[in-house]
Amino acid sequence: MGSSEIRVLARLTPHDVEELADILVDCVEGGASVSFMLPITRERARAFWSSAAASLERGERIVIVAHDAQGYAGTVQILLDQPENQPHRGDLAKMLVRRRARGQGLGAALLRAAESQALRAGKALLVLDTANPDAERLYERGGWQACGVIPNYALMPDGTYAATRLYCKQLAPLPAWQPGP
Repeated sequence: MGSSEIRVLARLTPHDVEELADILVDCVEGGASVSFMLPITRERARAFWSSAAASLERGERIVIVAHDAQGYAGTVQILLDQPENQPHRGDLAKMLVRRRARGQGLGAALLRAAESQALRAGKALLVLDTANPDAERLYERGGWQACGVIPNYALMPDGTYAATRLYCKQLAPLPAWQPGP
């Protein structure tokens, strides 16, 4: 993985938002299907990360970044805010690695960090979806289970329809359900 450092961000500073916006733009311009269409503007990317910053401050997500000598090289999130009947589950989202940093083990390191942080947050099950064959290989090497494919689930950034593969990973035994007050 080279000299990258993985960190969990407690909050997003304006500098973090700029760095993360750069990653998002790079990935979408490289064809990543991560909820955005081409052309993606820096303003749109900043708006997404500003919204994520507010969600992070409310405790609804975990944001993890990988930093190398050139700045932020990758990021991943765990979405913690789930319906009341799914308190044991988190969503792995926005796994993004800059094109310049791919093939160096950074995605695998981010994935391990995300799983560890999800466990610390009390999540026993993670789920995700992807339309990227390279990402599928990463998840499968990491022990994730493919659960099925939904045809034409989303648009790629260029407007073509893409099938999406769903994955899950059981991180820990499921806790016994406890009724609330």
